[in-house]
Amino acid sequence: MFSFRDTALRKIQTIGMRYMPFADVATEAVPLSRLLRLSLFQVTVGMALVLLVGTLNRVMIVELGVPATLVGVMLALPLVFAPFRALIGYKSDIHKSALGWRRVPYIWKGTMLQFGGFAIMPFALLVLSGFEEAADAPAWIGQSAAALAFLLVGAGVHTVQTVGLALATDLVEVEEQPKVVGLMYVMLLVGMIGSALVFGWLLEPYTPGKLVQVVQGAAVVTVTLNLLALWKQEPRDRARAARVETHPEFRDAWRMLVEGRTAVGLLVVIALGTMGFGMADVLLEPYGGQVLDLSVAMTTRLTAVLAGGGLIGFAVASKVLLDGADPVDVAWKGTLIGIPAFLLIIAAGPMGQTAMFVIGTALAGLGAGLFGHGTLTATMRAAPRAQVGLALGAWGAVQATAAGIAVALGGIIRDVIVALPGSEFFRPETPYTPVFSLELALLAIALVVILRLKRKQARLDQTRHYHPPRQDRPDPPAAQNAFHAAEAATQSRGYP
Repeated sequence: MFSFRDTALRKIQTIGMRYMPFADVATEAVPLSRLLRLSLFQVTVGMALVLLVGTLNRVMIVELGVPATLVGVMLALPLVFAPFRALIGYKSDIHKSALGWRRVPYIWKGTMLQFGGFAIMPFALLVLSGFEEAADAPAWIGQSAAALAFLLVGAGVHTVQTVGLALATDLVEVEEQPKVVGLMYVMLLVGMIGSALVFGWLLEPYTPGKLVQVVQGAAVVTVTLNLLALWKQEPRDRARAARVETHPEFRDAWRMLVEGRTAVGLLVVIALGTMGFGMADVLLEPYGGQVLDLSVAMTTRLTAVLAGGGLIGFAVASKVLLDGADPVDVAWKGTLIGIPAFLLIIAAGPMGQTAMFVIGTALAGLGAGLFGHGTLTATMRAAPRAQVGLALGAWGAVQATAAGIAVALGGIIRDVIVALPGSEFFRPETPYTPVFSLELALLAIALVVILRLKRKQARLDQTRHYHPPRQDRPDPPAAQNAFHAAEAATQSRGYP
């Protein structure tokens, strides 16, 4: 019996190594089951993103009649915490607790923030929309409560994702870090696909009572899965807690991170590409509902289509990167795919072609997956081990900030066009087309910046080849000495 079980487990592991993206990151010390359990925090993050950007976005605009500008601002409120992702990652790099934990305290705090936001969100939205039972409530109560809910969920998502990714990289060797982060993002997309399908099923047909149940259920599932993900992942180390360590200030650590030859250019590319792919997030489901007459369940499934395309993009990116491809080239190809994707989305409305709209959405997800994995891998490879949290935080801060600006801008542009004189005579797709067109322009600019970045990198590599650095260079600044001393002391004691 045990022989049969062992044979079956080995067979399943072989299948996983062959067909599951990033499965080859598993080792005897860190088996795939442990990494998959840790990745449950990404499932909860994906669930939160689907609920905010997908389901609640559509319900607030179409069913509850909330103006798209207000919806866009609400969805952009987590942007307030996005720039702090770099600081959160840095703090988790150097955090000291009585048990020697660095990551666990931050992940738990983020989980509690998510739970609190979800707990008050459904009732705040009903008051915000002027629901019959809450018609006597002042408007500012609904607006402030909804703003607080979105802020709490956003802060929790940013904290959990940044520190959770850093914990995942702590468990593996340096050369495996990009792959394990890729695995985490594959699970994010899996969580988005599954959540979109479940939410669509639970909200068909839509009622306010079902909305309350779905959001509260998401709060309970978030705490449960995050607890399961954290269980026995980060080892307790009281010796580390008692040891005196020297760390550079955040400002000095940040300066060392971005002083690379192309670091700033890469961050610009991340911002442009994220805005190019993300501005439609607040409008894809309303576009499907108002222009193509799709139901709540059908438009919610669009999020699954978008995430499915992203999952394929991550799998393809994983394959080509393992074969030695340049991550910046992968990001360039993903950006290029985004252009025909949005052309199809724009054309689907006037032509009334739902299939064209779905294909364009899937291609947009594919391009975003390639772009996201390429830029993430490039960022990871540029960071030293002791700055993993800071590097992931920097990538997440730029990505989340750009996404938040894009979401708010998309809703504002749509509402401005609707408010124009004579807008009642416009075609249904007219308020959406300028937003999708602006995304095309941003992706085109990102392509140009990537090409300039690659040329600059090639020139610098050639210069370094013919002019190697001198051996009699002066010592680095004191802050850099402190950083390297702390890193050497940490690694000499066997800690990540």
